[in-house]
Amino acid sequence: MDLAVWLTYLGVITALILFPGPVALLCMSHGLRHGRRRALATVVGGALASLALMALSSLGLGAILATSETAFVVLKAVGAAYLIYLGVQAWRAPAEPMAAPGTAEETSTDLRATRRLFAKGFTVGISNPKDLLFFGALFPNFIDLSQPQWSQFAILALTWLAVDLATMTTYASLGSTVSRWFGTSRRVRLFNRTTGGLFVAAGGALAASHR
Repeated sequence: MDLAVWLTYLGVITALILFPGPVALLCMSHGLRHGRRRALATVVGGALASLALMALSSLGLGAILATSETAFVVLKAVGAAYLIYLGVQAWRAPAEPMAAPGTAEETSTDLRATRRLFAKGFTVGISNPKDLLFFGALFPNFIDLSQPQWSQFAILALTWLAVDLATMTTYASLGSTVSRWFGTSRRVRLFNRTTGGLFVAAGGALAASHR
């Protein structure tokens, strides 16, 4: 792959990934609630969801969604419902002061909790069918059809993965850093309702969106 093409792609995806979406919100929320170490499971889950969407798009499923209104609407409804469900959960979460990162609660190795965080990150990441269309539209602009395509696809996918992991880890770290501010029930309740409202808004935006 030509260096100039790769640098252009890097600039495009960096701007796109930096813009906060549902996965970034989830990573920050989990960083605040569970500490940076545990929130890395959410980061990895979201990144693997992106890789899965890239693979599905390369196999032609993005084109199927682009031509099948029914398939798109069904997947969109499922994704929107899940985001709204997360929003309701966050809104109703107990307003308990958050433990500072580094306490036994935050650093304990609870495999079950880690799996839950990973699953949430993956589910939020893969729940938007518009991402399949996005990858299907993005990659052809940076792939030279006269050269081996799978090697170029691998470079594009791994570059996305590296930028995605770095950015979402930063969001999780930011959440962990500000967790000390949420030492009162009033502030935690405000955080819960703000986060819940943002997830519900994201779900509503997805439900109302068009291809």
